[in-house]
Amino acid sequence: MYRIKSWPSFFVLAAAVFFYWKPPLQEMAGEVPNSIYDVHVKDISGNDVSLSSYSGKVLLVVNVASKCGLTHSNYKELNVVYEKYKDEGLEILAFPCNQFGSQEPGTNEEIKETVCTRFKAEFPIFDKVEVNGKNAAPLYKFLKSKKGGFLGNRIKWNFTKFLVDKDGTVVERYLPITSPLKIEVPPLIAIYIIACTYMKFTIIEFTVLAEGHSKTIGNCIRVKRWSCAIGNVILGYPINNDENDVALHSKSY
Repeated sequence: MYRIKSWPSFFVLAAAVFFYWKPPLQEMAGEVPNSIYDVHVKDISGNDVSLSSYSGKVLLVVNVASKCGLTHSNYKELNVVYEKYKDEGLEILAFPCNQFGSQEPGTNEEIKETVCTRFKAEFPIFDKVEVNGKNAAPLYKFLKSKKGGFLGNRIKWNFTKFLVDKDGTVVERYLPITSPLKIEVPPLIAIYIIACTYMKFTIIEFTVLAEGHSKTIGNCIRVKRWSCAIGNVILGYPINNDENDVALHSKSY
């Protein structure tokens, strides 16, 4: 059972939902992109960016604000997560939004200065967008169509988070009060295999356990001598462990 660890934050969010929640506006199904990789956005400097450039990476998409009660803790923890996983294929995509209490009122230049100077963010910051209503950005129409939320699909507040796997599938949606440090990133979890053998070659299947689901993602470990070998696979790419004389081969997952 989830336990609320910060009651002040919970009551702030509850009040925000009460005062700012509106019945969802109809958004035509034809306006929803078929894939996250079909979406084009602009970065904070106004340059066009195709999200297909992030194909093969795990994405954490967040609507951010500079003057929210959740701002400091979220930016601090997002920085920690990004530093930990960026070399393993994680990208955090931050989209400023002024739809919740007008807490992101600045221009793109002002937002960039705040985020990069005050909060020292190194992950990509994009152009200010709307996340709800008829003018909602195509990206957010797509995300909401794949993962709905409490009291409808609308984004309820700043720092709602969507986790997208390396194949472009939206796997989870997190509340604004969910700490980035508590978010599990299944595709980035190292898969540890221990193989003990006395034969020259051993062929086995191995599985990954993530969020309670088991799936076979690879089918070959080669051990050249008597050993107990430990190897790992991250993001489905093989890592050759020369010290243990082990070659790991993985399928895409």
